[in-house]
Amino acid sequence: QVQLVESGGGLVQPGGSLRLSCAASGSNSGFNSMGWYRQAPGKQRELVATITTGVTNYADSVKGRFTISRDNAKNTVYLQMNSLKPEDTAVFYCNARIFKTRFSPQRDYWGQGTQVTVSS
Repeated sequence: QVQLVESGGGLVQPGGSLRLSCAASGSNSGFNSMGWYRQAPGKQRELVATITTGVTNYADSVKGRFTISRDNAKNTVYLQMNSLKPEDTAVFYCNARIFKTRFSPQRDYWGQGTQVTVSS
């Protein structure tokens, strides 16, 4: 059974930094892509950043401030968040994805979410 365990959220002042971690387990073949999404109150969940075989993708709102990285040996993905703004306040969710093949559909797995609050 696939399990994603997140850590690192919390309360930080504007301009501060946080580092999120997400450890994935339960897939013998690993995961093709891992990433972070977030959901603010009253808004839809949105992509923050993804990493796929070393290629990274970021939402425009976090480019230059957030950095995603991955330790493939540990199936762990990190999100370093710098220069945090109040509008970054949200629940952050880890995602692990297995791409579809001829024999199986795409599979997405989600963590339980970790709260990030940016406030003075």
